[in-house]
Parts: sequence; structure tokens; C-alpha cells
Amino acid sequence: MGSSHTRPRRLLLCLDGVPHKLIEQAKSRGLFNSFGAPSRLLSPFPTMTNVALSAMLGATPPAGYESLYFDRAAGELRGGIRKYLGRRTPDKIPSSYMDDLDYQEPLPFEFLIYVAPEKVWRADMQRFRERFRTAPQNRDYFAFLKATDGLLHAQGPDRLAVALESLDKILREIQEYCGEDTEIVMFSDHGMNLEENRRVDLSSTLQRRDFRVTIPAFGLCSYAAIYCHDTDRIPEVARASAEVTGIDFAIYKDAADVVLESERGRARIEYQPATESYRYAIVNGDPLELKGHADTFTTEALWFERTAGHRYPNALPNIYKSLFTPRVKHTADVLLSLKDGYYYGWTPFGRFVRLAATHGNALQASSNAFLMSTHRQFPQFVRADDAKPLLRA
Repeated sequence: MGSSHTRPRRLLLCLDGVPHKLIEQAKSRGLFNSFGAPSRLLSPFPTMTNVALSAMLGATPPAGYESLYFDRAAGELRGGIRKYLGRRTPDKIPSSYMDDLDYQEPLPFEFLIYVAPEKVWRADMQRFRERFRTAPQNRDYFAFLKATDGLLHAQGPDRLAVALESLDKILREIQEYCGEDTEIVMFSDHGMNLEENRRVDLSSTLQRRDFRVTIPAFGLCSYAAIYCHDTDRIPEVARASAEVTGIDFAIYKDAADVVLESERGRARIEYQPATESYRYAIVNGDPLELKGHADTFTTEALWFERTAGHRYPNALPNIYKSLFTPRVKHTADVLLSLKDGYYYGWTPFGRFVRLAATHGNALQASSNAFLMSTHRQFPQFVRADDAKPLLRA
């Protein structure tokens, strides 16, 4: 990140997985009192780190939604645990945003944060503090603290509160050391569903129905990506998935539309490129709870105005773009958003990690990241796609 001749130095600090709700609570306890009120930074669906940060920073899309992903050209799963072994090499960098990081934890710690979060977050914050102090003082600094995500996943909000107190002390020290001219912009990549979660019986259910699919299972997250071996059966797979306990909705492409299947009904999301307008066309029920706004094409700006604070933030554009915008290089045939309280992921991982919180779905808790500054006040809601000028200008 290069410095600017028209503004002071800036520290850009991303806290992985910290929801807007917990930053508001921290500020109510007197932490981060030099910052303005936190905005809700709306993470794109699926609400996953690399998907979110590539959108927020205008970077290249990652190969998949997680480190384990399905490569369509090769017809096989790639990545996974091997990504965390050895040193950080170009093939282990998921998106170009990582090229701009001045600080991130050592590669093996990315996995260890879920196994030993207490030790890792303490080491991570102190390492960041030391690296920042020794960095050149004439340019911006971009740091990414990932241990906060592992701390929330494994131990919940009470332990994160302790970590935020430590971070507050570090940032106060930085402000004293650098002076008032140094702006600190702090944000997160996604939020978090702060409740105990249980695994959905997805893969075995689809196998019993004789569907030939691949579902990458790695992190314990509240979304799932399905790749169908028989593309003619994509609608059937979506309908069957939506019937599984814990699945909130399933979406898939149908020509230029997105079809949404849910136990609450079926709807289509239609898009008009010429006017940048979306329509919520209900087939039956009201799966997104938008009945009052159905059946008319409405501009993306107006949808944002109406639904930024909705149960599904910025519902229509966000869900439509998850399939029609290259958020990842290998877009799923069917994307699932799980209900809060449910997850899908790697079974062995779930055996030694008590899942106190998770993220990935399109609901508020996971979608509402935060954004705040010591020098500026941002809008109440900021879309991920609109964040780059605020973060990098």
C-alpha cells in the first residue's frame, strides 16, 4: 500500500470474523473510544474471508470459497490442509489482496488458531505490535489479524472480549507513538453467528437420493457449495438440499435468473442489465421475506436502501451476484445458506473443535462486518463492493 502526498499515514487493520455487534459492545465498554461509530460493512454471500476481502479490496477472486475447493477443469478437489504446510508460496496465496499485506500471521498459525486459539491470538497481537513499530514510518501499513476468527469459533465472544481489550491497549500505544496525524481504519471481513452449532446431514442425504455431487468440506461453516456431475439434475439437487434440516435456502442459475428454493417457498431473482434493476418474483410462499417489494423491477441502489438492514442484508443483489459475479474462480452449481445454529464441514475437524460460533450464510449475524476510523465517519451501511475507496483511497 503506497503512501499519499495529500493525507497522513494510515494503519489499515482487518480483524478476521469480528461482527459489528461485538465491536458496538466493545465501544459501549469504553474500548476504541478514539474511533467513530462503527458502520455495518456488508460482507458478500457466502460470507467467507477470501470472498469478502477480494471484493472489499478490489482484488483477484480466490480459486474457491475455502482452501479446499473443487477445480472444474481438473474435475477434482484441490487445496485443503496442504495449504498450511511449509512456507507461504505463491500457490498458497488465494487472492492478490495478500500481496499488499505488511503483516499476517505465519502460515501454520492459520490452522493452529482453531486448535490453540488462546496462545495464537496473544502471539499474533504482540507480533503485529512489534512489526508495526519497526516498519518504515513514511508509508501506510496493512495488517490482518486472523486469530480473532479462531478465537470466536472455538471459544466464543467472552474470550474475544479479552483479546479486544489487549488490542485496544496496543492501538492506544500506537497512537501515542505515531501521533494524532496517523489514521487507523479498522474493519472486519465478515460477521459471526454467536451460538452453538450442529452439523447438517447434507452429503449422506444427497447420496441416498442417488445424486452424484461433490461438496468440499473443510472449515465448519454455515454455507455449502455443491458441484453437480450431472448438470441436468441441478434443480433437483437444489430442491432436495432445501429439504434437509438446517438448510435455510438453496440457489442455482436458470438462464439469466437465480432460482431460490426454501422450505418457506420458491422465488426467482431476475436482473435487467440496462437499468441495473432486480425483481423478486415469487413462485410460492415468501422465502426471503420480501413480499412487500415483490414483482417490480427496482434499481440496485433502491434495493440497497430498502434492505441494507434486512434479515438478509442487501438481499437480492447480494444473492444474485453470488452466482453471476466471479466471487471465486470455480463458482458452485448450487449454493446453500444454512440457518443460524447449523454448519457443514470436515467431520474430523468437528471432532476436536467445539464450535461456539460460525459464519458463511446470508443472514445478518454473518453478513454484518464492521468498519470504523479514528479520522472519518463512514455511512451507516457500506457494501463490500463499495469499500475499496474508503479503505485504500
